[in-house]
Amino acid sequence: MDTATLIESFADFARGKNIDRPTMIRILEDVFRAMVRKRYETDENFDVIINADKGDLEIWRFREIVDDNSEDIWDHDKISLTEAQKIEPDFEIGEEVAEEIKLEDFGRRTVMMARQTLIQKVKDLEKDILFQKYKDLVGEIIVGEVYQILSRELLLIDGEGNELIMPRSEQIPKDRFRKGESVRAIVHRVEMVNGNPRIIMSRTSEKFLERLFEMEVPEVYDGLIEMKNTVREPGERAKVAVASYDDRIDPVGACVGMKGSRIHSIVRELQNENIDVINFTDNLELYITRSLSPAKISSIKIDEDDKRVSVFLKPDQVSLAIGRGGQNIKLASRLVGYEIDVFRETLGLEADEDVDLDEFADEVESWVIDEFKKIGLDTAKSVLSLTKEELVRRTDLEEETVEDVLSILRQEFE
Repeated sequence: MDTATLIESFADFARGKNIDRPTMIRILEDVFRAMVRKRYETDENFDVIINADKGDLEIWRFREIVDDNSEDIWDHDKISLTEAQKIEPDFEIGEEVAEEIKLEDFGRRTVMMARQTLIQKVKDLEKDILFQKYKDLVGEIIVGEVYQILSRELLLIDGEGNELIMPRSEQIPKDRFRKGESVRAIVHRVEMVNGNPRIIMSRTSEKFLERLFEMEVPEVYDGLIEMKNTVREPGERAKVAVASYDDRIDPVGACVGMKGSRIHSIVRELQNENIDVINFTDNLELYITRSLSPAKISSIKIDEDDKRVSVFLKPDQVSLAIGRGGQNIKLASRLVGYEIDVFRETLGLEADEDVDLDEFADEVESWVIDEFKKIGLDTAKSVLSLTKEELVRRTDLEEETVEDVLSILRQEFE
């Protein structure tokens, strides 16, 4: 393989990988200098001149002429007078010899290895470019096309054919994809695994929800509304605290839009995730109250040292504060950064007041409550009026279950 063919084939390959000309020249020079070092042990006194457009390569070796008996004769940048005169008969001591080294002098095997090295260097550079590109895109939304659905992950390709990976843990539980379908997700992280860039996408990240708000709400994109904090149970529920830098703008109203027009598209993208948008405030007590919406709080006790909050509510508000599966209180705790404990407000209850069994739904399973209702017991005191043995006999409940329920109900009136 001659010089022109080698350089031209590499240049074509590099251009196909979108490698710019200066980088291409640098790679060529690095490889040819490596060839020189392998044969001559050093490349300090060599010049490598490349013209990639024409496929030209010149390698020049420069050495100073010394006397045949000189102690420096074995230095890499010295040549004896006798050897120099073989190149040019009229050379004299002290002059510099410029000798051109031909590619063929390195041998066919070395040249073929150089070609493989060039191609590998471009591939490595391509991986580095991809890694840096997506590293700069972490936290941004990318649209990819589904090309393979695996049990543990979803494989996507971007517009340039690069592979993107979305693990099952980064997918919304209700997500169902088909091959060829376009998917929006956020670049979650980028890592190098065995020299190959691994681009991890996510639809469960809080950042994904924030970027969707930026896309749908111009005021958020323009910075007029700031998203102070975002917490999610992907596909189920989310809470977003927003603040406005313009007194004329209602941040909650702007994010929700007229008749929910803005937030509806976000909810659809997130598989009908229920999104609570609340006004951020530095008033911690008010912030906690808003975070537990739609429940109405009677009073709050804050322990800033332990980062805990005791919230007292009327019995009919407890289940609203806790939410289905404890989602509401869990998200509220994460939103405000305090552990929230919910208590029923029992002060003021008269001796003859009673509490509906449904108000205990957060502590007693619904099927257990239904068992009591079947025998006409629908309030706490009606259950407490019977003995444990009587309740076990009249219902299909285990003795241990009845004991647990009685304990919970008694605490209500203590």
